[in-house]
Amino acid sequence: MVKYRIGAVVAEFNYDLTHMMLELAKEEAKIRDCEIVQVVPVPGVFDMPLAIKKLLEKDEIDTVITLGAVIEGSTDHDQIVAQHASRKIADLSLEFEKPVSLGISGPGMTRLDAHKRVEYGKRAVEAAVKMCDRLKEI
Repeated sequence: MVKYRIGAVVAEFNYDLTHMMLELAKEEAKIRDCEIVQVVPVPGVFDMPLAIKKLLEKDEIDTVITLGAVIEGSTDHDQIVAQHASRKIADLSLEFEKPVSLGISGPGMTRLDAHKRVEYGKRAVEAAVKMCDRLKEI
């Protein structure tokens, strides 16, 4: 029996990194007797909110994790993407009363920094499971 059913929204942008994050997330879910039951790839972090909403609407999804890497460019685009996406992600969690964990590294990091942070995939699952546990206690 699976403890929690997890939906994952994964950015295709910087796929070499987000794929590693997803694999770590799957391993962590297994360790915690949970399962990632649906993976929704989206073009980038900015595109995540609609996919998150669709997953949260499903009764069979207990929590959602987000996986992405927002790498610094020559403009402030990375700051804008991360700020707006994280705000909307928090709003969706509150609206649907289900945890949505932020497994998005960045902004303001280099590609090397992003490689060092692929474990955010594992941390996203850890946070989602902990929140599900805590919410059961309320």
